[in-house]
Amino acid sequence: MRAKIFNLSVFLAVAAMIFYFYPQGEVIALSSRDKIKVVDGDSLESGKRRIRLLGIDAPEYKQYCFDESHKRYWCGISAKQFLERLIKQKDVNCVENSLDRYKRSLSTCYIGDMNINEKMVKSGWAVAYRDETNNYKRAEEYAKKHRLGIWKGKFIRPELYRFMQRKEK
Repeated sequence: MRAKIFNLSVFLAVAAMIFYFYPQGEVIALSSRDKIKVVDGDSLESGKRRIRLLGIDAPEYKQYCFDESHKRYWCGISAKQFLERLIKQKDVNCVENSLDRYKRSLSTCYIGDMNINEKMVKSGWAVAYRDETNNYKRAEEYAKKHRLGIWKGKFIRPELYRFMQRKEK
């Protein structure tokens, strides 16, 4: 009886691990031969497919920040350019989690085994969404500690920037 309970426990533990670590959702393969357009620091397009990098928030395209010398610069454009350099002429694989209200694929994207979403945050060109399930909090702490990207100076978190832009209209 103990052997059966032990075997069942091991089976359930292995099944739980497979479910947890196995990618959920559709895998979207974007070849380097495809025209992959970087929309901004957290969005890609390929053909009619629109992909939003899950769990991160990059500065808006027309958002500006201040560098370490207190000079204003277009950090949204800088974030976009960083993502363009990151994926240039590379194959990108995205694991879709769900769709957002704009019908964009909410995905975690990879170049080989490098998580692009995490790389954007760890390099300081995006922040982690603030929720208790976010996988990128440590990456954000790293960028902040090492004063990378937008963390070199001062900036408004992208979600607050969007909120302020809506208020002005």
